Amino acid sequence: MVNRRAALKIRKTHRYLGLFLGVQFLFWTISGLYFSWSDIDEIHGDQFKNLKYQPQAFNNLISPSDLKIQNGINSIELRDINNSPFYWINKEQLYNAIDGSLKAEITKEEALYVAKNYMKKGLEVVDINLIDKTGKHHEYREKLLPAYVITYANDENIKAYVSIKDGKFQTVRHQSWRWFDFLWMTHTMDYEGRDNFNTIVLRAFSLLGLITVLSGFLLWFTSSPTIRKKLKKQSI
Repeated sequence: MVNRRAALKIRKTHRYLGLFLGVQFLFWTISGLYFSWSDIDEIHGDQFKNLKYQPQAFNNLISPSDLKIQNGINSIELRDINNSPFYWINKEQLYNAIDGSLKAEITKEEALYVAKNYMKKGLEVVDINLIDKTGKHHEYREKLLPAYVITYANDENIKAYVSIKDGKFQTVRHQSWRWFDFLWMTHTMDYEGRDNFNTIVLRAFSLLGLITVLSGFLLWFTSSPTIRKKLKKQSI
């Protein structure tokens, strides 16, 4: 039978561990509830996208081999930029698919055209700006830069991103996604990139959480009158 002093130490350990871990447990619970009650397609912003969009077909395109790309071609994609076809070659450069001319970057008007194709009709553009760098916590992190950020008039603060170099619609962000992103950070405890489940902080809190639960079971065992009576009978 655990003596009184040991029982008090277990109780004290359990209490302070619970106090220390309580905030993180609360974040895990809140974020878990949010994730389970959220539609992931809505988090991705599908309700704001033109999901029926099909890129238009073009005729009379030049052969990519006519561009005489140094070191050859290992990847190629066709882009529709302002009703004109462009080849995005080797994930490096845009070429006009009609005359083969090099395109350094897209304009604001072209970015608006691309966004209009991918976003639902009826959304009103209120602003468009150029960004050339983002921080670790920016909603457009780890994507191609520079890019145009297009803001729409909506309570959800919708922003669409189109990269300048390849003229591609990159992503859409809105308020529900931002809440999801914040809660995902608190859930994984990766305060840098969000998706690393092997951080020292997460490992430490997971281990301390296990110790807290086990100390709770041990505390129940040492303080239960029923268990005490059974142990007392067995000792007689």
